[in-house]
Amino acid sequence: MTGAADRALGHQRREFRGTMEMADGLEQPQRFWGALTIWLGLTLAVLDGAIANVALPAIARDVHAAPAAAVWVVNAYQLAVTISLLPLSALGERHGYRRVYWAGLSVFIVASAACALSRTLPALTLARVLQGFGAAGIMSVNGALVRFIYPRRLMGQGLGLNSMVASVSAALGPTVAAGILSIAHWQWLFAINVPLGVLALIIALRTLPATPRSAQKFDVASAALNALTFGLLIVGIDGAAHGQGRLVIAGELLGAVVCGAVLIARQLSETAPLLPVDLLRIPLFGLSVATSITTFAAQSLAFVSLPFLFENGFHLSDAHTGLLMTPWPVAVAVIAPFAGRLADRYPAGLLGGIGLAGMTVGLALLTLLPSHPALPAIIAPMALCGLGFGFFNSPNNRAMLTAAPRERSGGASGMLATARLLGQTTGAALVALCFAFAHARGPKLALALATGAAVAATIASLSRLGGAARAGAES
Repeated sequence: MTGAADRALGHQRREFRGTMEMADGLEQPQRFWGALTIWLGLTLAVLDGAIANVALPAIARDVHAAPAAAVWVVNAYQLAVTISLLPLSALGERHGYRRVYWAGLSVFIVASAACALSRTLPALTLARVLQGFGAAGIMSVNGALVRFIYPRRLMGQGLGLNSMVASVSAALGPTVAAGILSIAHWQWLFAINVPLGVLALIIALRTLPATPRSAQKFDVASAALNALTFGLLIVGIDGAAHGQGRLVIAGELLGAVVCGAVLIARQLSETAPLLPVDLLRIPLFGLSVATSITTFAAQSLAFVSLPFLFENGFHLSDAHTGLLMTPWPVAVAVIAPFAGRLADRYPAGLLGGIGLAGMTVGLALLTLLPSHPALPAIIAPMALCGLGFGFFNSPNNRAMLTAAPRERSGGASGMLATARLLGQTTGAALVALCFAFAHARGPKLALALATGAAVAATIASLSRLGGAARAGAES
């Protein structure tokens, strides 16, 4: 970073501190209500991803679309979220995190109503794009708001509760969707978001804390380059997984590399870059991002491949498969608040390393399952994976947020969500490649890759215990 940039950053930090002398978190009961609106928004965003997957067959039949075309109901949402997380977190730094949260929640509510009123696939897909942008507004500043809602001594606890809410929502998503579809049309899956979203918005308008704003202008060109970089990368990875033409895939990935290189070059001289290259220079932050991407890739490899293993490999029913997938998120929900409290006292590298080692053992046991395993032999490693993942996630999120200067909470929050989505997308694409090359043995190959990714994540987490990472945490 240049001397001029350093001086500008110093001025920005003084301006940040002078704009508002922030208390260390909110007092009760405002803290509870502020956290509640975050939990409601998080529940809506997580549930919406889960219920859309379950509803795809019904949607395809109703709008007379081929299954391959109907998948865009899911893909459009995920793509919109991915390309807009970092730009929206940057807007949060400039205009206030609660404003971006309010706007994102409002857009999500309107888009949910549009989804419920859609009668054609193009209309539903466009509404899902809008809904994805709304969800990105919620998720991009979620972590930053937690940093201002909770005092520093309780931030791990707050992030642990967030992880619990997300895990419970993920676990209940398929059940909620199945329950609604059994008595109502698929449009009600989206309509139910409207009253819940309005409730969350009313609470948010009254309780979310005001945060200091940066005077730096929003970089529109960098936002466009960010969208192209991540958009082309996700489309290219997805195309490779689903047998798209090699030249097209190569063009998409090359375009992502070129746009990414131009984006990074633009960001290097910025004091508060949209793509947080300044934060990635902090050892603790960079290692935590790498740990997050690798861990979520491992989780996605397992989550996508296990239903195929249970149903096609072990010849279990849909009901059994659903039940056997439940111990993982339930275990995360149980352990996450406890791990969050420990994160306020012990290093994330140590807690994450312990949790990821447990997750590695669980994945290895799932990989080595025989052709006709007993149900406890499946349930135990699934629960162990969930316990390990939950023990990692809250401390890792706390490390990412606290490693960044307070005035860069938006950049840290956006990168936290982006790392999660990149890992999940990469893991899902790798499963498709495993199925394409290994056919019937695809699920076992995917689980073996998940085990390897968990080993790499364990090493990355433990490496944060080094002096350089500790120095980054203290800076």
